[in-house]
Amino acid sequence: MYKAAFYKADGEKGEARVLPDWLFDGVVNEGAIHQVVKAHLANRRQGTSAAKSRSQVRGGGRKPWRQKGTGRARQGTIRAPQWEGGGVAFPPIPHSWNQKVPKKVKGLARRSAFNARAEEDRVILVDVLPMESPRTAELRSFLEAIEARGKILLLTHGHKETVYLSARNLPNVEVRPFGDESVYDIIWATKVVIEEGALMDSEGIPAEEKEEGGDA
Repeated sequence: MYKAAFYKADGEKGEARVLPDWLFDGVVNEGAIHQVVKAHLANRRQGTSAAKSRSQVRGGGRKPWRQKGTGRARQGTIRAPQWEGGGVAFPPIPHSWNQKVPKKVKGLARRSAFNARAEEDRVILVDVLPMESPRTAELRSFLEAIEARGKILLLTHGHKETVYLSARNLPNVEVRPFGDESVYDIIWATKVVIEEGALMDSEGIPAEEKEEGGDA
């Protein structure tokens, strides 16, 4: 059972809250985290780099000089890799870097990432964020009041445009609706700040975790 510090909307510290077992079950599977993060980074690669091999470079169909008697090294084509303007020996070829991960592994990795942050007291619960209009200074002051420093992942209860716009100019602050964050986002963050209502709303639970909720 994990607990997290709780802060009210005005930044005042309240009584620590017990984190729900369906997400914070105490299991940290580093293998699942590694697999999902590796796939996440691989899927971000475009795979569009390309170069021509010697067979794709135009010209060089005949030998530049005869095989013997010139005193020079034998050459078969001016499009060989050692020639200027020649092809590349082992050129990059456009291809997909996409990796697929089973849903259950994704769910395990997500819970493991949250548990890893909870073990280190890096999870903070907050009441509804007091953002009626986009104000970067107001959000910065709130984060300072709740002692959230370093890289911050802010998980809101549903999509909140004002919070997103307020954090857009803050370095090392990422805003995601709860349930849309990736395992990479959680591992990247020094502090994970979650609106309390998001944990209480079952609509924010990914489908694979709803199915496994009874086993957690």
